[in-house]
Amino acid sequence: MAITTNAICNSFKKQLLEATHNFSNPGGNSFKLAMYTNSAALGKSTTSFTTSGQVSSPTGYTSGGKALVNVGTSIATNTAITDFADLSFVGVTLTARGALIYNDTASNDPAVAVLDFGGDKTATSGTFTIQFPAFTTAAAILRIA
Repeated sequence: MAITTNAICNSFKKQLLEATHNFSNPGGNSFKLAMYTNSAALGKSTTSFTTSGQVSSPTGYTSGGKALVNVGTSIATNTAITDFADLSFVGVTLTARGALIYNDTASNDPAVAVLDFGGDKTATSGTFTIQFPAFTTAAAILRIA
């Protein structure tokens, strides 16, 4: 078991063609980010949110993670993008190896993307922040060219 690498989930690619996901802001779907330990089995074949391998913390983190703030969509230089605002978990004690972005609005909580932190990251009675890249065609977390 492991988080294999940063990946756009294969099921998400298909669901885009089926109009499962709406990244409009305002009015789109609600997306969440859940964090996982190194025992989680996540990768491009992940199809939906799972509690298996999810981190735990006595305070500041609950199962399912936290809602993301979608910054909307844009297109430039033939590339469509969407991104999220940075996300912080405050007052947590946890160790995370990666995360899963998933659609909390759609049926069965379909997976969007797996984030691999490249190693265990820890917070001890502190703030754990996920920093998303800039909302540009070269850096946004989700890009379709």
